[in-house]
Amino acid sequence: MAVSLQSWGCCSNELIEEFEQFINCTYCKKSYHFLCLSIPEIARDSEAYDKWKCPECINLAPKTSKKDCTPTRNITTTRGNKRPALNSPPKASPVTSENVRTIVQDVIKKEFNDMLKQLNNSMIGVITKELEPIKNEMRDLKESMSFINKKFEEIESEQLAAKKSFKVLQDINTHLGNTVSDLVQRLNYLEQQSRSNNLELQCLPENKHENLYSTVKQLGIIIGCELKDEDILHCSRIAKMSSSNTRPRSIVIQLASPKVRDQILAAVISFNKSNPQNKLNSEHFGHTGIKKPVYVVEHLSPSNKALHAAARLKSKEKGYKYVWVRKGKIFVRKSENSEYIYIRNSDTLSKIV
Repeated sequence: MAVSLQSWGCCSNELIEEFEQFINCTYCKKSYHFLCLSIPEIARDSEAYDKWKCPECINLAPKTSKKDCTPTRNITTTRGNKRPALNSPPKASPVTSENVRTIVQDVIKKEFNDMLKQLNNSMIGVITKELEPIKNEMRDLKESMSFINKKFEEIESEQLAAKKSFKVLQDINTHLGNTVSDLVQRLNYLEQQSRSNNLELQCLPENKHENLYSTVKQLGIIIGCELKDEDILHCSRIAKMSSSNTRPRSIVIQLASPKVRDQILAAVISFNKSNPQNKLNSEHFGHTGIKKPVYVVEHLSPSNKALHAAARLKSKEKGYKYVWVRKGKIFVRKSENSEYIYIRNSDTLSKIV
């Protein structure tokens, strides 16, 4: 229970009965703390508690003697300070609610700081323990990333070097390709030039006892172009390009000059035009049995022969009427009034449309 400030005689602080032990003066009715009075506590249910007077009321009360009825005088005397008793406890200063509050706050603050410090230490220890594996993994990851980055830089450097080398090789390969293509064309030209005096007699049936020189001379007689012995340098049958081909082996005739070759070709063309129903065939050479056509053409190089076959096939597909060879060169024409196309190589086959 709170006591009003005016009812206290020892101190001016308002305290609470439950936390402070005090006693009431039976004369002035003021309250005094036992701690402020520096006296032992007196039980409330005792007679001394009910008759207790404060020091001020005791000093104000007149001192009477049972034997002397003379009224006392007010005598003012001067006394020195009372000498404190030996081994007496020092006079304690009064404790206020502010002091208690400050003490409680200090204790709580100290306890809170200690608890906070302990909690921080515990948390730091736990976090450090939990983060240690992560720290190790991060260190290993960093080392791995450094290793990978180093390898990547090496690979990138090697890739750039390989790219440069590839570009150089690509340029060299292009140059070599062009060179090879040029050399192939030159070789084909030389091969064709080496055959400039030659003719090829195709589809003439073979005979074990045949005489090719006599056969060639007979060809001249048939077409009306007489050949002398000195005009025929060499003649022989050549191997088939494909063993599965059922056609007879062709006869290659090497003549004395391109002029003689051209004369024979012109005579063959003239003979076939004059005899459209009986063009040059196997019967003209004395072969019995089924009559088979015989062709006299220029002796082409292997490359030109393959190109000629491709041109004939493509012309047939596209409806071209004429395909012919003149001095080793291949030409096609769609009709009599259309322009001819010179088939130089396989790329020019695309012109046949």
